[in-house]
Amino acid sequence: MDKLVIEGGFPLYGTVGISGAKNAALPLLAATLLAPGVHTLHNVPDLRDTRTMLKLLEILGARWERAGHTVRINSDHLTGVEAPYDLVKTMRASVLVLGPLLARSGFARVSLPGGCAIGARPINYHLQGFEKLGVTTHLEQGYVEARGEGRMRGNTIYFDIPSVTGTENVLMASVVARGETVIKNAAKEPEVGNLIDMLVAMGAEIEGKDTDRLVVQGVDRLHATESAIIPDRIETGTYMIAVAATGGCMTITDCIPAHVSALTEKLLLCGVEIEAGATSLTVSCPEIGGRSLCRLRSVDITTLPYPGFPTDLQAQFMALMVQGDGTSIIHETIFENRFMHVAELKRMGADIAIEGSRAVVRGIGRDKLCGAPVMATDLRASASLVIAGLSASDTTEVSRIYHLERGYENMVEKLQGVGAKVNKVKA
Repeated sequence: MDKLVIEGGFPLYGTVGISGAKNAALPLLAATLLAPGVHTLHNVPDLRDTRTMLKLLEILGARWERAGHTVRINSDHLTGVEAPYDLVKTMRASVLVLGPLLARSGFARVSLPGGCAIGARPINYHLQGFEKLGVTTHLEQGYVEARGEGRMRGNTIYFDIPSVTGTENVLMASVVARGETVIKNAAKEPEVGNLIDMLVAMGAEIEGKDTDRLVVQGVDRLHATESAIIPDRIETGTYMIAVAATGGCMTITDCIPAHVSALTEKLLLCGVEIEAGATSLTVSCPEIGGRSLCRLRSVDITTLPYPGFPTDLQAQFMALMVQGDGTSIIHETIFENRFMHVAELKRMGADIAIEGSRAVVRGIGRDKLCGAPVMATDLRASASLVIAGLSASDTTEVSRIYHLERGYENMVEKLQGVGAKVNKVKA
């Protein structure tokens, strides 16, 4: 098992390019099951999770080939309808094949999902949505079985919370349902919009992109298409926070600044300087006493569905607030049990107290974190530990970095390119 060895205390200078979004690539890959033909997807990141999804498509009968960041998938002859436990246990997004398989074959059997151990993360919203379309669902020996009797029927579906994967899954099922489907309180994340663009290019009729009300007019059939994955806003935000934590000046290219506006506003309040271009961001810390390491004002955040502050940047922002000048309240409203990184940050000297769904972060100031051996517990927690390690004195070792490799493409190489002293070694 590999680990990262980080020698902290070095500011970051240079340019980092952003990869395609993991959370957009996975539903778009699943959507290729909806129609026969050869689908072409560009800007697909090479990650553990995207490789797992491609393996799953292969098990279901699709054939694929990759050239760089372009993947071509032939879905002419699907031969399976089951997503086995061995694959699904490592990636929760495997459940996204439910909707396409129901639309294409009328039946699907998918193991209950795995992935990051962040709270319950139930799929009941998916199943309730399918049932409103006339699908029968039940659980059997750890598998979800879903069966439609004939063509699915459009209906009005309301989500109690704007579930991203729930919206995506039901959307993919409804595009070929008979009649009209209305999804209320739908997720508005950019990744959902990316999927809608692909489905429309395949022949679907969908109105309401970027709103919480989606209206779908079912069509008889879809066709293969060519689409591109949007830049990863969470990767963008992670590097923005990294340079704020370490000092220096970094230009982040191939991104969509509007997708990280909530984070940008918080970083500006902290005292970080940010300049936005059309597809780039330049993040820097003003010099104090000849050092590019400004004092950080502590600010509060509350995680919310898009366009609010993303839960997937909560852990990274906490690693920054540990160095703040004051007290920060971090309120996690999306997932329970998403403070597992706190214990590891405290090993490095952080002063954090958990009070229910809130974390009280008492800033210890710049240059006060100390390197330590720490263990990643999930994807975004691992990124927070890397940021803390880059900021700390001495050496930090981050173990269980397979979590990190699920969602960050070439992170070690990208960080090395901007001056970080970080290496991947065998544990």
